[in-house]
Amino acid sequence: MAREVWAAGDPYEAYVGRWSRRVAEAFLGWLAVPAGRDWLDVGCGTGALTATVLGAADPARVAGVDPSEGFLAHARARILDPRAIFQVGDARSLPFPDHRFDAVVSGLALNFVPDAARAAAELARVARPGGVVAAYVWDYADGMAMMRLFWAAAGLLNPAAAELDEGRRFPLCRPGPLAELWSGTGLSGVAVEAIEVPTVFADFDDYWTPFLGGQGAAPAYVASLSEGRQRALRDLVRARLPAAADGSIALTARAWAVRGTTRSA
Repeated sequence: MAREVWAAGDPYEAYVGRWSRRVAEAFLGWLAVPAGRDWLDVGCGTGALTATVLGAADPARVAGVDPSEGFLAHARARILDPRAIFQVGDARSLPFPDHRFDAVVSGLALNFVPDAARAAAELARVARPGGVVAAYVWDYADGMAMMRLFWAAAGLLNPAAAELDEGRRFPLCRPGPLAELWSGTGLSGVAVEAIEVPTVFADFDDYWTPFLGGQGAAPAYVASLSEGRQRALRDLVRARLPAAADGSIALTARAWAVRGTTRSA
């Protein structure tokens, strides 16, 4: 299996970071957390959700935690708001005391945690009584068109590519498993919501070049191919994409969001 990498900020931004910001905006609107609250962003990555919280939720403070020093360096360089702090941390063992935050959130990260149930319990542990605990993940199986088109083409050329397909690897990224995960932590008022955003690429290069950046499963797979096989995959993907007359490619991306509330003391 090609080695999957999530460590460098710029390639991640070009690949999916630019689309995750749009999901973050809709996610925060759905949560409707009042201003002046303390937030924790678990698996903050390059800071897409943290930056959106700062810009849209008027928080008192936001702490971002991620295991990747590379992602955190990117977040620190881009987010200079003094209300934001970033530190290395594992979602399965958060470096905070119980009941520390009013809102505990995670964007596009929980499916990568080896023990999602433990991580969800940690998110609930650090939330204050009556606090919001919420997350969102890409709908890899059906709703992430840019990846579905890629893996469909890859599978035609090499059936073994299916073992890397996130749609198969991440059963958590569906409404039922997310709701069960949240309910299993003892959170109340659990709800799941679909968030769909447009992902419009200026042309084929705008679509394809991020797949050469090495960040994530599909780019890792491309990097594992010989030059000839890369070219064959690129040409097949190009032929299957729904390009408009001006060369633009209009797709959509769907995420599933889940929320719950900690029980009041």
